[in-house]
Amino acid sequence: MSDHYFSATPNAPERRRKITADLWGTEVGLITGAGVFSPDGLDRGTAILLRASPIPSGQPRLLDLGCGYGPITVALALHCPDAMIDAVDSNERAVALCRENARALGVAQRVAVGLPEEFDPATRYDEIWSNPPIRIGKEALHSLLLTWLPRMTPNGVARLVVGKNLGADTLQAWLTGQGYDCSRVASAKGFRVLEVRTSG
Repeated sequence: MSDHYFSATPNAPERRRKITADLWGTEVGLITGAGVFSPDGLDRGTAILLRASPIPSGQPRLLDLGCGYGPITVALALHCPDAMIDAVDSNERAVALCRENARALGVAQRVAVGLPEEFDPATRYDEIWSNPPIRIGKEALHSLLLTWLPRMTPNGVARLVVGKNLGADTLQAWLTGQGYDCSRVASAKGFRVLEVRTSG
């Protein structure tokens, strides 16, 4: 069976490499490897999500859902120096790379990286950031979102980027049907950026 970026334990050789990513105007070197999402460079969806979203301020508790090797985690940690960030992924190789990148960039003390089951379900997040793994399938994606979106604080927001051709508009309608306020705040190069809030 071939590896996917959402495989728990990729079998392919890691083939580590260093890429450069522009994260909110800061050029950052990141280590990636085979078997994780977008190993050859910052993917377009994540770049659009960052460009279309405000940098958090204050002392928020943040979640990077599906962190991969860590570009969103690192961007948040570098640009919001008082934030505490949880970075979660089901891919063990991605978790290890994200942890390594956070350590190399000096933000590891504010970043907890791990598998989903390693995080306390009672933790509440001011903001959830995600380029969600659409290709795991609709049922699995819905289950993922229904697990983590309820962990927002009452005034929290989730910021998601989804390809239009991968069902962004359908997902927006589904989230609204689940009782969330879901609005499209940006659209660029075939991607939608959605803001999701608890209704009422």
